[in-house]
Amino acid sequence: MSTRRVVVAILVLGAFCPIILVGQQKPTAATAGGTLEFPVVFEQSVIAGKTPAGTSIQAKLAVATLVDGTVIPRNAVFSGEVIESAAKTKTTPSRLAIRMDSVRWKNLSGAIKVYSTAWYYPTKSEAGQNLQYGPAQPPNRTWNGEGQYPDPNSKVYKPFPGSDSDDKNASIPDTPSAITSNQRAQMKDVETTKSNDGAIALVSTHTNIKLDKLTTYVLASEALLPAK
Repeated sequence: MSTRRVVVAILVLGAFCPIILVGQQKPTAATAGGTLEFPVVFEQSVIAGKTPAGTSIQAKLAVATLVDGTVIPRNAVFSGEVIESAAKTKTTPSRLAIRMDSVRWKNLSGAIKVYSTAWYYPTKSEAGQNLQYGPAQPPNRTWNGEGQYPDPNSKVYKPFPGSDSDDKNASIPDTPSAITSNQRAQMKDVETTKSNDGAIALVSTHTNIKLDKLTTYVLASEALLPAK
């Protein structure tokens, strides 16, 4: 059976190209001129000067994105290569450029041209007493089958020793949870340059540029302005 192909339009898609994030919300809206913008997580760390030019690179889309009427789902795989990689020296800055040429998901694929940018979504801590999404679950759904059945209305049921369940004024300590920020930020001491052929490169005169595989970075078809 032949593979159905969907060609994803790139660069200027009319006067305005809507990029809508489906599901989780992130403020990566379309910018004037039809710039494509994708939050991704690289499948390997990339270090300027250590990861050589020509190295194949893959990244997974962090949030489902609608491009010109086609939904590219979360975890779609972008494939490309490192096109420039130079370590910082006393006289020259660190340079790193990654170009993604295709994206695939399920039995679909598309041609695309986007580059790594100096933007990322930082991780922050969020405190809360109940990190469960949706309505509270009854005891019979959360009990693991060990010990006394947790029925607070039972005359036999007793909480574990040291429990503060009888103290109505007792407070439950906040439990911090690491989440990805909804606002993208620019990498410190990293600037963006654009060559005559449109390729975007990251440049730093302070340190060697490193993109790790645990951070959500932004791929784009053009250099990005600060998010409004």
